[in-house]
This record gives sequence, C-alpha cells and structure tokens, in this order.
Amino acid sequence: MSLTEKQFGVLKRIIVGLSIALCIVGLGSYMNPFGYNETFEPINKLHIAILCCLVPTFFLAVSIGRLAKHRFLTPEDIDGGGLSAGTPQANLLQSLLQNTIEQALLASLVYCAWAAVMPTTWLSTVPIAAIAFGAGRILFFAGYNRGASARAIGFTLSFYPSLIMLFTMIGVLLWRQIS
Repeated sequence: MSLTEKQFGVLKRIIVGLSIALCIVGLGSYMNPFGYNETFEPINKLHIAILCCLVPTFFLAVSIGRLAKHRFLTPEDIDGGGLSAGTPQANLLQSLLQNTIEQALLASLVYCAWAAVMPTTWLSTVPIAAIAFGAGRILFFAGYNRGASARAIGFTLSFYPSLIMLFTMIGVLLWRQIS
C-alpha cells in the first residue's frame, strides 16, 4: 500500500507526536519532575488530577463558546444544527467541538484513573500530559483549516499521552494480577 502525500504528511506528524507522548509518560513517570512522593494521601493525588482536568475542560468551554457565538451571530445557523443544514463555518466549529469533547472526556478520565492507580512518584505525568493537551488543542485549532497534516501534531499531543497512559495503566494492573 502506498501512501498519498497527505497521508505521508500525517504519518510524519503522528510519529513526532507519538514520540513526544512516550517522552511525556516516560519522563513524567520515571523522573518525577514535580517531586511527588509516597507520603501523598490518595485525596491529594486526586486533587492534582482534578486540577489538571481543568485544562481539557477549558478547551471544551472554548469550543462550545465558539460555536455558540457563531450560531448567535449567523442567522442561517441560529436555530442550531438539528434544525438547519448548517453553514460551512458552523459545520467546521461543530467538528472542532466534537473532537474536543472526545479528547477532553478521555483525558479527564485517564488523569483521574492514573492518580488513583499509579504510584505517587509517577503522578508528574498528569500535569505534563495536561500541558501537552493544551498545546495540542491550540495547534489542532490553528491547523484545522489547513488540512489533516497541519492539524495532526495537535491531535497527537492531546490524544496520545492519554492513550499511552491508559495502556500503561492496563499493563500495570494486569502485571499486579499476574504477580
């Protein structure tokens, strides 16, 4: 199977984003740059995760607000997507919102689960992933109009850290059951 130029551009950015995501999880877990130690109570770990969930929540609110503002200011779209076909701009903003909903939900659930399941010394991964999520959303929004390859790095920065964290947790939980 040969890739189109666009697919190859996306693939290159996926590899970069995946590499960054692996570094986020690896460095956050093993280097513990925020210096979290085992004396943390579970409630303190969850507190940090919930604070980090504010990053995806902020970008979700921005996405909702952008679409709401557009619908209010555009007579063709004011009745909402369920009652009209939507202008191209409304459809674009709806796509951005949908993707942000999906990413924010996954990230928030993973951040909280990570705080509950993983060792406290690995907790630095959560705020680093939240920072990457914010940077990823900015790049995704900025690159969306320029096509798939322009938005791919933004997508990967907000998706892959959560995905790698999820798979890492599954692996740790399975290992705990086996040993």
